[in-house]
Formats: sequence, structure tokens, C-alpha cells
Amino acid sequence: MNSILSLALWLILTFLGLIVSFLPRPLEMKIGKALGRFLLFIGGSRKRIAAENIRRCLPELSLSDRKELLQKNFEHYGILALELLHMFSPFPGHYLKYVRTTASIEGLENWQKAHEEGNGVLFISAHLANWEIMALIASLKGVPVTIITRQLKPAWLDKKITSLRRTAGCESAYKEQRLTAVLKGLRNQRSIGFVLDQYIAPPAGIAVKFFTAQVHTFGVFGLFSKRAKAPIVPVFQTRDDNGIIHVVFEPALNPEEIPEDPKEFTQALSLKVEGWIRKNPAQWLWVHRRFKNAVWEEKTPAIKPV
Repeated sequence: MNSILSLALWLILTFLGLIVSFLPRPLEMKIGKALGRFLLFIGGSRKRIAAENIRRCLPELSLSDRKELLQKNFEHYGILALELLHMFSPFPGHYLKYVRTTASIEGLENWQKAHEEGNGVLFISAHLANWEIMALIASLKGVPVTIITRQLKPAWLDKKITSLRRTAGCESAYKEQRLTAVLKGLRNQRSIGFVLDQYIAPPAGIAVKFFTAQVHTFGVFGLFSKRAKAPIVPVFQTRDDNGIIHVVFEPALNPEEIPEDPKEFTQALSLKVEGWIRKNPAQWLWVHRRFKNAVWEEKTPAIKPV
């Protein structure tokens, strides 16, 4: 990125981070929803992507229901944008305080039981509510989290976010390093976090049913788990009407319970993620290009989730 544009971005984000630092959470929720409705009014390619994804994935919804979901979804983006801006507050320690007062964890004992086996833990999650807050509240509660993520640009932005995560005990590893990061992290008894609702091209990606499409996603969780003897703990998060983000750790999936066939297990995990989204569709990233090279299906067989 051009150095002038990079500086401008830093100034804008810092200024907005200063403003949101003073917003009470109820007011932040109201402003966020209004911002989201404004973004929806502006429209653009992301609106079209979200509307098309909702239409194809949830064909049972009427036109009016789809429009209502689209509006709630964009209200979520407005709230999410303000939440993320807290990461740029100029006040030291502000963001961690914000996370502590905005999020809660349920089912932490499920992670603790898996962690006590001594082989590390694999987390699977999704882009629901606020995944950044999910990772940091877990770290603040004593979970040694390493998240697999993308490198951000410009460089100062990546350094800023990585450093902020690290203050809570959350480490970052880039996609290109994921194999090494996973195996090393598990040996050090860390908990490695993945999101399963992203497109991953072959050969790492496996095509499985997700809503009404066959589309690729990361397909080696079962192999990682069996090789390292590390349990898999599914994690999802939702934001309630008061703005509290509830992070839920589900019971662990033990390596010996995982099917040998990677496609079978990846399909079961994908269906689990789909179930989370169906329960709270307004807070998922419908604007995300999840369905690259998808083969859309009219009829699909029933699949048992894990």
C-alpha cells in the first residue's frame, strides 16, 4: 500500500478508535444498526453477494423473510465494524477491558477436560458474531490459543492486530505456516483455532455439502487430530440483544471417535457449522465469497452431524 494511503488509514482508524472508546454499549448497538442500514441502502457488490447467498442457501424463506434477514445481517455488520474499531483505541488496555465486559464463555469445562489429556486441542469455529472477541476472551480466561489467519496489509496493521492479540495471550499463525504451526502448537499443548466456513482450494480443501451446495473447505482436521491425538472442541458465538457475545465451547470430539475417511468427517463438521448458522443466520458473513466454484444442488441426502 502507498505510504501516504497507509498513513491516512492509520489516522482514520485511530480517530474512529478514539470515538468508539467513549460509546456506552447500548448506544454503540443503536449506532451500529443504523450504520448497517445505511450500508445496505448504499448497496454495492457485497449486498448482491449476500442477497444471492441467502437466496440460494435458504430457499425455504419467502422474499419478505429474505429482505428482513438481509437487513438484520447488515445491522450486524454495522455493530461488528464498531466492535473492531475498539482495537484501534489509543488508550492502553482499552480493548482487553472492552472484551472482558462484552463477552462471556460457556462450557469452558469442555475445553479444560480436553486440555488435560496433554496433547493440545483443536478448535473449529465460524465467522459468527465477533470471532476476534471469541479468540481473545478465551485467551483471557486462560486458554492458550493460536489462531490460523491471513496476513493483513499494510504491514503496520498486521503488526498492530498481532500485538494486540498477544497481549491477551493469543498467538497468530498464517495460513502458509498452518501445518508447522498446528503440529508445533499441539506439542506445546496450545489450542489451535480454525474457522471452517471458508473456501479452501484442493488439495487441502475437500468438497462437502454446505447448505444447498457442494463446496470445498479445509479437510484435514480429522488427520491432525488422529496424528497428534488431540481432541477437537467445536466453538461458536452469538451476540444477544444487549450486546453480550456468548462464546460456547461444545463437548470435545475425541480422536478415536473420528471416522477414518476425511471426507466423511469434514462433511459432519460442515453440517455442524451450518447448524450454528441456521440458528443465528443474521450474524454470519453472508457477504463472504464462501461459495467459490460451488456446485449447487436441488436435492441432497440427509447427513448425520457430529
